[in-house]
Amino acid sequence: MSAPIKLAIEGGTPVRTQPMPPRALIGEEEKAAVMKMFDEAIQTGNAFGYGGTYEQQYEKDFVDFMGGGFADAVNSGTNAVFCALGGLQLDAFSEVIIPPITDPGGVMPVIFAGCVPVMADADPRSFNTSDEQIAPLLTERTRAIIIAHIAGEPADMDPIMALAKKRHLFVIEDCAQAHGATYKGKLLGTFGDFSAFSTMFGKHHCTGGQGGVVYTQNESLHWQARRFADRGKPFNLDAPGNVIAGLNCNLNDLSAAIGSSQLKKLPKIIAKRRFIGNAVKAGLASRKAVSVGWQVPDTEPVYWFLRIKLELDRIKTDKETFCKALSAEGIPAAPSYRHIPAEAPWFKNKATFGKSGFPWNCSDYHGPRTPVYRAENAIEAAETHFMIPIHENFGQQEVDDILSAIKKVETAYLK
Repeated sequence: MSAPIKLAIEGGTPVRTQPMPPRALIGEEEKAAVMKMFDEAIQTGNAFGYGGTYEQQYEKDFVDFMGGGFADAVNSGTNAVFCALGGLQLDAFSEVIIPPITDPGGVMPVIFAGCVPVMADADPRSFNTSDEQIAPLLTERTRAIIIAHIAGEPADMDPIMALAKKRHLFVIEDCAQAHGATYKGKLLGTFGDFSAFSTMFGKHHCTGGQGGVVYTQNESLHWQARRFADRGKPFNLDAPGNVIAGLNCNLNDLSAAIGSSQLKKLPKIIAKRRFIGNAVKAGLASRKAVSVGWQVPDTEPVYWFLRIKLELDRIKTDKETFCKALSAEGIPAAPSYRHIPAEAPWFKNKATFGKSGFPWNCSDYHGPRTPVYRAENAIEAAETHFMIPIHENFGQQEVDDILSAIKKVETAYLK
């Protein structure tokens, strides 16, 4: 008879005793690109700015990665969503469907575009929404849908796009966590009217500390968004001055130079993350209580993190304790990704512009005075999954350790 398993959290020997390797996203290539710019600025006496040759090159490189289209580099993923909304030129108080689980920066731009956020629920197997969750929320006031591909996992786009086409609605894809993910062989970001990418330091590729890209395959929409992103400047128009109200959301040439270097690395980054994610997925296929979360068929995620499903009725502890036990084994695990917009105080309390309750309380808005949302499935998904952070600098040893630790902890807690 085998001896009982002694978990590290109970004083046993951990599976892994050394820290996970650092990501090492920034290297000599980015340093050389930046130093080249400094050398040029010192030699010429001209400070680098924005919209110059480096930013233009980064936008070209991004378009090449996407297989064509139009790109405008901006200063954050939040502003990428904001400028996409601005490019749609929606009337004030238009309703915009928002994702059930997402970063606040993917939702707050709706308010600042003068529109009304309406939160759709999640597919209960995923952190992403679906056409079935969106359809009941559509009204005569709905004008656009924002679809987030959380954890680098594609939402089921064909039914969503069919619904949008039927109702004449715009679609913005939030690809902040999904650089290079594919749905039925096609890159995410190429389905909607716009897509918004975050290029902050934690994403698949970065432009330094912060950044973003507004991408579209529609040239007219591209120019509308670009004007909005730079205070309404009359780009591609014969006009004497600024043509629309907008903010300064520009990226800068220094960040763009980093971005171009990063894009050269992106295919390998994607391939390595897929290897890690798929290896863990295969390794957990026979486990009784733990598995990589359900994914839409015929998709290739890019695993911004591993979304792990825990069958709570099959273990004799709670999710928080399970994750603490994994962490004690040397595998970092976060018990929750409950980033549900409707649960945030600002959303529930309508804390937007002072005490106005804008946009819900405005007399010109003819919808509900209380923010509309559905969250039952999103809460269930958040409560039945946990996260394991990964990155492309993991190797086979890290994969093996993740699987060994999960097997050890599951075995100890299995009913």
